[in-house]
Amino acid sequence: MDIVRTVAEVRTAVAAARKAGRAIGFVPTMGALHAGHISLVDAAKADGTFVVVSIYVNPTQFGPNEDFTQYPRTFDADSAACRAAGVDLIFAPTNAEMYPPGDQSRVRPGPLAEPLCGAFRPGHFEGVCTVVAKLFGIVQPDIAYFGRKDFQQARVIEQMVDDLRMPVRIATCPIVREPDGLAMSSRNARLTPSDRARSLCLYQALCIARDRLGAGETSTGRIVAAMRAHIAAHADIKVDYLSLVDPRTLESATLPAPRVLVAGAIRVGDVRLIDNLTVGIDG
Repeated sequence: MDIVRTVAEVRTAVAAARKAGRAIGFVPTMGALHAGHISLVDAAKADGTFVVVSIYVNPTQFGPNEDFTQYPRTFDADSAACRAAGVDLIFAPTNAEMYPPGDQSRVRPGPLAEPLCGAFRPGHFEGVCTVVAKLFGIVQPDIAYFGRKDFQQARVIEQMVDDLRMPVRIATCPIVREPDGLAMSSRNARLTPSDRARSLCLYQALCIARDRLGAGETSTGRIVAAMRAHIAAHADIKVDYLSLVDPRTLESATLPAPRVLVAGAIRVGDVRLIDNLTVGIDG
């Protein structure tokens, strides 16, 4: 496995892989890798690609009062995990490499970026789209792999790729959970043991919604109220949103519907966590 820091080095390595007849698989990350990230690497390996992983904490997707400085940075452990998983190339650029002096262009997403996390993190998805567009231009992948925990992010990127006619296929992979159901996240490392236990209420609330949908409930208001009541039983947890939306448009769901995305975001202490379930009401 090689570790490179510059755009030129990535392009040289990718060109050599293409010359050898390899397709390019790309897993963009911000580091602090866990089993969810490695599942994306495994998917890229299963597709037979030359696997490139980027490790870069992108400043433009963090707001002024968000956790950019506290975001876990564990490069040595991350590179060891990538090596063990069979990654071919790590791209770990500096801020100056990604946003050189004079950099000013940005990619502005459309309505998919407005609900859910977009309503609570102004400018977040513009930062995501901008850095992903840059990374796609640098790595030039055939397939890029994203996890469904960040469901809205994946949809926004899928739309960007379609709109800008980027020659890359987006592969979305299942959420990887802890045995108790907690969705794996780099931010979980910042939870205290008591906060870790309380954070399970989000997944439990999503399961309440899933079960009510399965039982034939057609009122989104009653479902959301039941979810909120469950989370309210856990002290000091702030709800950003609990929503039932169409998985394609991310607009509020009208029940009954063939498929519903149940999504939520909470703040446990100073850690923001997101999770979702896609429920097929038609069985």
